[in-house]
Amino acid sequence: MFMSLRAHTLKRLSCASSPAPTPRLPTYLSRSSTLLAPRNLTTSVPRAQRHARTTPPASFQQSGSGLWTATVVIGLAIGGALLVPVFRASPRPTTDERTSTRTSQFDITDITDITDITDITDSFLVMAPNTPAGRPGTLTPQEEEKLRELWALTMKVFGVHASPAETTNGVETPALPVAAPTTAAPAEKEKKKSKLSVFSRHKKDKTDKTADAESTPTSGASTPDIGRLSLSTDDDKFGQTADFKAAIANTPPEDLRNAFWSMVKHDHPDALLLRFLRARKWDVEKALVMMISTMHWRLEEMHVEDKIVKHGELGALTEASSTTDAKAKKNDEDFLVQLRMGKSYLHGLDKEGRPMCIVRARLHKAGEQTEESLEKFTVYTIETARLLLRPPIDTATIVFDMTDFSMANMDYTPVKFMIKCFEANYPESLGTVLVYKAPWVFNAVWSIVRGWLDPVVAGKVSFVKNVDELEKFVPRKQIPKELGGDEDWAYTYPEPVAGENDAMKDEASRQAIQTDRTQIVSRYESTVLAWVKAGAQGGSIEERRRERDAVAEELRQNYWKLDPYVRARTLYDRMGVIQQGQLSFYPAAAPAAAPATAPGRVSTSADDLD
Repeated sequence: MFMSLRAHTLKRLSCASSPAPTPRLPTYLSRSSTLLAPRNLTTSVPRAQRHARTTPPASFQQSGSGLWTATVVIGLAIGGALLVPVFRASPRPTTDERTSTRTSQFDITDITDITDITDITDSFLVMAPNTPAGRPGTLTPQEEEKLRELWALTMKVFGVHASPAETTNGVETPALPVAAPTTAAPAEKEKKKSKLSVFSRHKKDKTDKTADAESTPTSGASTPDIGRLSLSTDDDKFGQTADFKAAIANTPPEDLRNAFWSMVKHDHPDALLLRFLRARKWDVEKALVMMISTMHWRLEEMHVEDKIVKHGELGALTEASSTTDAKAKKNDEDFLVQLRMGKSYLHGLDKEGRPMCIVRARLHKAGEQTEESLEKFTVYTIETARLLLRPPIDTATIVFDMTDFSMANMDYTPVKFMIKCFEANYPESLGTVLVYKAPWVFNAVWSIVRGWLDPVVAGKVSFVKNVDELEKFVPRKQIPKELGGDEDWAYTYPEPVAGENDAMKDEASRQAIQTDRTQIVSRYESTVLAWVKAGAQGGSIEERRRERDAVAEELRQNYWKLDPYVRARTLYDRMGVIQQGQLSFYPAAAPAAAPATAPGRVSTSADDLD
């Protein structure tokens, strides 16, 4: 399923004389086995039939039509002759490639109403025609250069540098990159810290500069020295510069590297870095600070991978019933309480194809759950939502249901944490925020909260008074009845099932897949270093991009093999929304499984709670 062109040149040329098609959305499984149509999109025919005339052409009027017909024919002939070289030069995917693109991730069995699935892609080798700007495949030359610079600095921070090239039969081939070791003698560690220090603003003496030059990993490109970054605390409301300095000084480069590749998961590595670049308005140094501080936050503060994702719901249930630590027991119980009541949950898509998170503000009471459990629940929800994103959809919609909201439900601390998450640690993840049925008392709250928001984020907030206004963003048939829509669906929490995480105990299988992933990561880093070098020396940027896309696709496929061994199952796995890499946002009701042995209901909704 390899494809050298990410932009559909042939399609654009074929449609040149027709009105621009409405952007397509990725296709997901529906409960009614019907693909969801985006806003203002009428049902279209498959691509194979789009350009074929199915009815006889309309007859020209007889009066004066001879000359006009001849002119049109001659024009078409000349135009066709000019386009022949372009058509021949544009490689076209084979039937097998197109078929695998359509079916490898989205099971379309029994789907009868297809809205042109040839525009749908689950592969990094093919770019969807409605991919937004600033993403892999849609970068301007200037943006491509910024991404290259950020990758160069990132490789230096991670301690990754190119190995000497190997020569086989007289042909030089690049070896895999080498990462800095994670352990060192105390004196050597102190030496590395001083060499990577970004704190000092005074001039170094000649000896220090020489040492810096000798110690800095080289990638063959002329890139800024990490020790000479012009760090600024301007526009740093979350203190990420201090976190960046702490990470560089105290966290081994290999740990930061592992944190980054763990966060990538099934995403394109370029796409992850581009989030930070867009959030920092393409300022490379600020993007680096933001990205490294995020890795520090994931590692040292939230323990995202080793606790939240790995521990999961079943882990919380087990710990809550067995631990003698009162604080840990309270945190786990409060985490589960929020899941059971459905304080917030992921369900369905909006008109743009974005996954939706529904937050029921009336269910929150300040002080009822610990701050730690609130933060864990927030990060857990965001991390799960990331699994629901597929190109070209890379953002989500949040609906704050303010029905029956009162000041007793207002709690500024979790609001501040949520703002920090989206602005500092999960940048460019919000598509839109819908505040639904906000009462008049919320006006005072909003005047305060708006001041905390970045203007770009604040601009994504819309107030919707009723279901008719909500329908502008979400099809009414996809709005649950609880919100006044037509969808006959209500949130219920399926309890964790005993044995659902048994795959995580299979250390041998996990290690084998992880070893494959480590090798793929090394190859990706090798292509990055080659790209950095090619960019500095005027090499082929397009060729390097295609190489990265190919390796990124291997990473994506590898992640879903690794997923059962590193991620505890969620309620969305049990509901059938996440199905081993496939998605079904409106799954049919799955048969109830026996819950794990522990206190708690088998299935709980907000109506069951006071």
